[in-house]
Amino acid sequence: MKRATLRWMRIGAGTLAALCAGTALGQSFSGHYPIGVEGLKAGSLPPPGVYLRDYNVYYFADRLNDANGDKVPGDLDLSAYANAIRPIWITDWKLLGGSYGMDVLVPIIYTDFSINGMGDSSFGVGDLFVEPITLSWHWKQADLGVGYGFWAPTGNSSLRSPAKPGKGYWGHMLTLGGTWYPDAAKTWSVSVLGRYEINMEHEDIDIRPGDELSIEGGIGKSLSKSVEVGVVGYMQRQVTGDSGRTPTPHDRVFGVGPEVNLFCPKLATFFSIRYLYEFGAEDRPEGNTVTVTLTRRF
Repeated sequence: MKRATLRWMRIGAGTLAALCAGTALGQSFSGHYPIGVEGLKAGSLPPPGVYLRDYNVYYFADRLNDANGDKVPGDLDLSAYANAIRPIWITDWKLLGGSYGMDVLVPIIYTDFSINGMGDSSFGVGDLFVEPITLSWHWKQADLGVGYGFWAPTGNSSLRSPAKPGKGYWGHMLTLGGTWYPDAAKTWSVSVLGRYEINMEHEDIDIRPGDELSIEGGIGKSLSKSVEVGVVGYMQRQVTGDSGRTPTPHDRVFGVGPEVNLFCPKLATFFSIRYLYEFGAEDRPEGNTVTVTLTRRF
């Protein structure tokens, strides 16, 4: 593959990526997972029941960094919006003492970017995420969750149009997370969620993106039964090299920002909003993410 084509792919299919489950914007060529979409209590799964979660993620950036973390010369104007619907079913069935659950995520993504006068835009359904198994445990002052899911290349992808919502390859994702409540009343929470992606070979080119590690979480404080505030953050980096004819550097990024959660008992609905500012990016864009999430229990 020509080097210029690979660069466009990293700016497009990598830079914008796609919000898909957990997937999404402004992420690297090597992974599907949209880091930063889970914040306070990220390591906890809900109790048994049926839920519908709606993610709204807006990512924007005007800076592209090279593999040393230095700004690449030129003008970048990148914005992407993703709406993803995620039905979640946590059953009453027990396995190893944990509640068995499953979920699926379907993203719809709009992406628009330009760099030095050249650009692309696209709107469509992204890659499907299916998580056939999750296990969750809830103790007096701690929660624990594990899961396995896979990404299917159902979204439209194109080497000629890097803004297309699909990535063009299958991927596996392993999840492990937990939340600790330091006080007996559980007004404080400290949560960490880790996801490890194993990517398969691209359908159109002889490249298999390297594995990706994502870690996110936060420290929260409940001000009442309906209001919670806190600070959240994340780290994402490629941990193995790309295999194929054109290996690429290991990318990474960090992010930090505030989050506010609200709960409406009459509607059985949770509302959260968070803002994350990125820093320390290498071989990828460095921007900002705003996420608004609605979760309703049925």
